[in-house]
Amino acid sequence: MSRSSAPEPVTEVIDRASAWLPARMAEVERRLEERVKGWGERLGTDAGETLAAGGKRMRPLLVLLCAGPGGGAPAIRAATAIELVHMATLVHDDVLDAAPLRRGLPTVVATSGRGRAVATGDLLFSRAFAELAVADGGEQERSAGRQIDLLARASVALARGELAQRQDAFDTRVTIERYTHRCELKTASLFECACVIGSERPAAESAALISFGREIGLAFQLLDDVLDVLGPPERTGKARGTDLLDGTVTLPFILARGRDPDLAEIDLSSLDADAAEDVCDRIAATGSPDQVREDAAARVTAAKAKLRDSGVSERELELLQLVADGVVQRYS
Repeated sequence: MSRSSAPEPVTEVIDRASAWLPARMAEVERRLEERVKGWGERLGTDAGETLAAGGKRMRPLLVLLCAGPGGGAPAIRAATAIELVHMATLVHDDVLDAAPLRRGLPTVVATSGRGRAVATGDLLFSRAFAELAVADGGEQERSAGRQIDLLARASVALARGELAQRQDAFDTRVTIERYTHRCELKTASLFECACVIGSERPAAESAALISFGREIGLAFQLLDDVLDVLGPPERTGKARGTDLLDGTVTLPFILARGRDPDLAEIDLSSLDADAAEDVCDRIAATGSPDQVREDAAARVTAAKAKLRDSGVSERELELLQLVADGVVQRYS
């Protein structure tokens, strides 16, 4: 995560943990570069371009912070693996959506075709689990087994979330409960994993960190869905209404539907880019994006509250609260 792309609270985290965190993040970045090399010219190029496109690196940051300065090599491996899984899901999502752009750059599926994009995502998934696989025996092997199990569970949740989203495609009457369930699977599950995969803790602390990760992940998704409605494209790296064009109904639409019932009668499958922008304007006019922002802010407040009285140290609490604030500021 570069300082220029990070919201102020996150740069403050990096500054306050300057004795150890920047070096750990740099090591994760180095390992990511190593893991996408050496797999043939085509796969290596596509995987390398996916990495070079950048990202917020929020999930590996959470891994390292929750593991703390004593996390060491297991935490670095876990942070690397979780970002590889995240990258893999983005590549596969772009295949399913036939997305031309991500972060303002052409996607793998747009430049190399569906087959190579699927293979690239598969490569990234495989390298994630290879990153965690160690065979030195004893405690290290037990720790690696735990990490693999956690990441495998999160990956299954991601797949279930994607299937649920596909099942709901173009359904303008999706409920808030169904939408939230999808977000818990497709987004929050990896945040939850990030908060506990780097180190083992007492049960109460682990439960609090998982709850923190869930709320932060949900807030992250809510605010991302607001940006899809409001844009602008130069900030999001994709056209407004991309979710609508994919048939994905999100919370801003659901809330707007309650204020503008005619939205439920729109045939999303018939939209083109201009019509999608028009629908975004109608959603914005209802004020629902502001309500979603308030919901996300409330979740961040709840996330911070869940860490208090959990056994998490004051220093850890301070840094994680700043990350939570960064999620809100990133989308303000």
